[in-house]
Parts: sequence; structure tokens; C-alpha cells
Amino acid sequence: MREPFEIAGGAQAKVENVLVRATLKDGTQGWGECAPFPAFNGETQAKALAAARRVSGAVEGLDAARPAALARLLEERLGRLGAARAGIEMAALDAWARSAGFSLWSYYGGASTRLATDVTVAIVGPAEAAAAARRIASLGVSTIKIKVGRDVEEDALRVLAVAGAVPRARLILDANQGYSAAQALALLRRLRRRAVAPALFEQPVAKDDWEGMARVERAGRVPVAADETVSGRADAWRLARTRAVSVVNVKLMKYGLAEAAEIAAVCRAAGLRLMIGAMIESRLALACAAHFAAGTGGFDFVDLDTCLWFAADPFRGFGMAPGGVYDPSAVRSGIGVVPRRRPQR
Repeated sequence: MREPFEIAGGAQAKVENVLVRATLKDGTQGWGECAPFPAFNGETQAKALAAARRVSGAVEGLDAARPAALARLLEERLGRLGAARAGIEMAALDAWARSAGFSLWSYYGGASTRLATDVTVAIVGPAEAAAAARRIASLGVSTIKIKVGRDVEEDALRVLAVAGAVPRARLILDANQGYSAAQALALLRRLRRRAVAPALFEQPVAKDDWEGMARVERAGRVPVAADETVSGRADAWRLARTRAVSVVNVKLMKYGLAEAAEIAAVCRAAGLRLMIGAMIESRLALACAAHFAAGTGGFDFVDLDTCLWFAADPFRGFGMAPGGVYDPSAVRSGIGVVPRRRPQR
């Protein structure tokens, strides 16, 4: 990574993902990425790689044109190893789409053609945060996500520095489970006194603190997004029933592509708003997420910026354009991304 990426739970200085290749009988190859995030569910690069190898024999011979069957098999064999499931599903779907001549964007419905991502300011001091915000704005990006969740006063100074540096930016806060409900509300009051109103507050409290999430949503006067709280379809159904918060952050790496589509459908049916997010993912997985979100439609918040933290880009093809914009409608087939150097094995 270009520099450590620091959030409430700690800092990450390197990327340890897994590249998956799927080859069809006609020779068509597809590419997938497993981007595990150990702090989320304990899944690591080693676990994702071992899982992919473990199911390779069971996957061999399956019909790529039946992605639901593959998804069921992977869930049965791999359980909650979401990054492994996502990478394998992604590679198989990319291969099928390339062979058949359609894009993932069209496969998911082709609902919209443009996504504009936010770009993140990590946990840094106020001066560094302001400088980062100005750099982000210079790219034409209008939404800035700010990591918080460590210390209310220090976090407030960081947010105020960003707001002062780029007063017209739409701001999203992300505490990554770092606060209690009282602390989250204290931060919002502190910002409100300075006339700073975030557009969204992502995962302010611990993932299992449903009451705290609901309290921040009700009393904070800012929409709250559930990220870590929704780790699968059961959590999405619970949220649909309780309406604890009003937004759900959908991430392919948490549960794979097929379950992500189920969760998005449940949330839309319940009137919940959608956000598309990512772990620490490269161009490949982010492009797949962009196809998914733009094709599905209805995503009000977009957080697909982690490729900007990579020291080098190992892929070429479709990706983020100036202004933080993704437009997958121009991709002819598959995801539209391939490795710069293809693996020999």
C-alpha cells in the first residue's frame, strides 16, 4: 500500500488478497479476487487460498451458466468464508460472461450507468486530513468518507478540518464499531454546533449492538448504515423487520455475489437504502462491485475507492475514471479486467 490505512480497529500496511482463475471447457478464462479482512470475521489470505483449493475439485465440471448452483455449493462447503466464496463466484461469472459475450453489468440488469464513489480520509491528524481532503476534491470527487471511532474530540477535529478544507463536500463518517451510542451521539452534537451535518454515519457501534444502532439513527438526526452488523441474509431479514437503521452497506466479500444480490433485494423490498462498499480490494474486485451496483440500481452511497491505496495496480481494464466515476455500461463482456501479468499456473 502507498501508506498505512488506519481505522478505529487498527492500521493495515499491506494487501494480502488471492487471485482466482476459472477456465471453461472452451478455454475462456475468468478472473476473481478474494479480499479477506481478518478484523471482520477472521478470514485471512491463507484461509481463503486453502478454501479455494479445497473446493476446486467439487467446482470442476459445474455448468458456469448456472451461477446459483455454484453459489449454493460454495455456501455449503465454505460457510462464512465470504471472500473465498466471492472470488470463486466472480471468476466463474466472469468466464461465463466472457464466453457468452455479455457484461456483468447487463447480467445484473443494466439499471444505471454511472456510480460516483467517495474517497476516504483515514485516521490522521487534522492538518493531514485537511490536506487529504483538498487532494480528493482536486480529483473531482464530491463525497469524502472520514474514518472516526477512536476518540470523540480528536475525531471531531478531523471532521471539522475536512469540512473547513472542502466546505461543499458531502461527508460520510465511518466509526467501524469504535463508539458506544453515547459517544456517537456526542460526536454528532459537536459537529452540529459547528453546522456540519454528515450525509451518513456508518457502523457507529459494535456490530451486535442493534439497540445502539437504532438509538443513533433515532436521536442523531443522521442516517445510519449497517456494515459489520449485516454479515449475511439473516441479518438483512432482521434489519428489514426491525428497521433499526435506514441504510445497509453491501459488500461482496462478506458473503459472495449471490447472497449479496439476495440482501440487496431484501433491503429494497423493505424500503432500506443501499450502499456498495468494499474491503481492501484492487481494481478487479472493485470493478465487479461496480457492475453489481450499477446493474442492480438503487445504490445511494458508493464506497469503491480502495484501489487508490495500492502502491501498484496489478490489473488493467475497466476501473475508476476521473471524478471517481465508474461506468460499466461500456464493458463488452465479463468484468472487463485482466491481470497485467497472467499467472503461469
